[in-house]
Amino acid sequence: MDNASSDCPYPGCFFCVMKEVNPSKRRSSVLKFFRDLPSQDEDGQVLPISGLWNTAMAHPNDPEFIDLGIFECMGALIWKGLKTRRWLAHDQNIYIPYYAAHIIGSYTMNMEEFAESAVHAGVISPLVELLRGRLTWVEQRVAVRALGHLATYANTFPAVANHGEVLELSIQLASSSLEIVYTHFYQFVERRLSYHCDLLTRGMGGVEMESRKAEEWASQLQCWSLQLINCFAFKPEFLSVICKSDFLIKLPNMWGGLVNENSPAGIGLLRTICHHKHGRASVATCPGIVEALCNIARSSDDWQYMAIDCLMWLLQDPNVCHKVIEKAAPALIDLADISNLGDHKRLGDSIVNVLEECLQSQGVIRGSIGNHIKELIGDLLNSKQKMKWEKNMPKEDLHIKQAAALVVKLEGNSLFSSGNIAGAASKYSEALELCPMRSKKERIVLYSNRAQCHLLLQKPLSAISDATRALCLHNRHAKSLWRRAQAYDMLGLAKESLLDAILFINECSQSNDPDLIGRQNKVPDYAERLVKKQMRAAWLFREASVKHGGAHSEGDVGGVYGQDDDDDSEWETASESDAGNDEIGNINDGNGRQE
Repeated sequence: MDNASSDCPYPGCFFCVMKEVNPSKRRSSVLKFFRDLPSQDEDGQVLPISGLWNTAMAHPNDPEFIDLGIFECMGALIWKGLKTRRWLAHDQNIYIPYYAAHIIGSYTMNMEEFAESAVHAGVISPLVELLRGRLTWVEQRVAVRALGHLATYANTFPAVANHGEVLELSIQLASSSLEIVYTHFYQFVERRLSYHCDLLTRGMGGVEMESRKAEEWASQLQCWSLQLINCFAFKPEFLSVICKSDFLIKLPNMWGGLVNENSPAGIGLLRTICHHKHGRASVATCPGIVEALCNIARSSDDWQYMAIDCLMWLLQDPNVCHKVIEKAAPALIDLADISNLGDHKRLGDSIVNVLEECLQSQGVIRGSIGNHIKELIGDLLNSKQKMKWEKNMPKEDLHIKQAAALVVKLEGNSLFSSGNIAGAASKYSEALELCPMRSKKERIVLYSNRAQCHLLLQKPLSAISDATRALCLHNRHAKSLWRRAQAYDMLGLAKESLLDAILFINECSQSNDPDLIGRQNKVPDYAERLVKKQMRAAWLFREASVKHGGAHSEGDVGGVYGQDDDDDSEWETASESDAGNDEIGNINDGNGRQE
């Protein structure tokens, strides 16, 4: 401390302390700084705290400050802000509890020994007070982040769990976080707290930037709350608190929006819940959750494998299989041709094995499997057996079958062009029966063409089924992505439709096929319109906006998302007079041409 620069206006300044070249003196000075800071009331305290915040984010694994009392100091500063509002309102001290909780979270992010030091320093109690909302949602965000890190480690989880209200508070926050941020910040520009705006944008950008960052932070607040709950969900003794139907049914919709696509969010928590017998029993009693899992499993969601895992675990549990199989089996059957998905290898084979076990063990499970489901599983098993037979079939016979399938497909295209959509669908089904299982390109086209027929016949579930089957054979087949996006739109499933439409646009932007791209650019107008519609419908604050009367933010794009647009009712689905085009690889131009 004696080495403070003569040019520095603050005697004992932390930044001057950090310039000390003598390691022993530096350590002693830092130790004294952390010990004395909470009891001081001088102006400018936020400066060293913001410096520590930058250091903690840049070097979260650096042990220098851990043994010198940084956690004790940060915990004391949070308590000071909670108990001494006069101090909190003075100078820029309002920032300090936020920075202190963020520092705790950063230093406990990766290192279990740091987390143990934080617990011994007593940081949990002040963090829980922030979690309760004793200050604002901004401090709740960093508190739940820090507590989530502390709950991750085996040695520190019990200390978090001993504060019994943490789980309940996290559940409440996960459920209400979007509404809290919307009503306390986003909705009324003129009521935004200035220090919130500063924290969100670091003093740069205007209202629109603040609003966009608020969406991101709201998403993080919800996702980090779910991750904290997830730590509890691994322990069976906490499932009775988590597995309440009013909370469970909300989980599939807690997806974080596009601003937080790296978080598994609600589906990740559901996957943990389905690990447990009690959790599976609770999920199985909520048909809406099972249906949502089916939709996620048959979508372009990055976490679709989590939904598939949930469905398979539910079917493998004899106590709940009969409750979910009517919904789960058709979805999994559509996915039976999928090969690898992330770290999951031969996932389709695993699905087939689970469904076969269900069929074989129907006398063991409670309840019975309906005849329709038995037929669907039986057809699937027959198709897999057919593939084995084809391995020993002469090539000439396979060519004959393939040629016969092509003739029937062309008949289907002709019927489609003449407006006989139901007849065309029947022909595509016939062609699929004839087409060799190994002829993947041909089967993709047949499934996708039949999906288009189902769209025109107003059968969105059948269209989703066929488009999904095509995408299992080729996960970037543009026509199938577009047709499934339209089918999801017909069902009002904005998120699933949006994800497929975005991938379709990605395929457009990377293609040189004139049948795929628009006349003026590589992104067709009809696809842009659908994406805009679904972004409004899936907007993070949409529910809160509807509930509280819409956003009041000038020039904010997000605020517009809450309004409907009369322009988005048609998505260039096929007219019944469209001509057929059976060239494999030609992509739908939006007018429903068949391949």
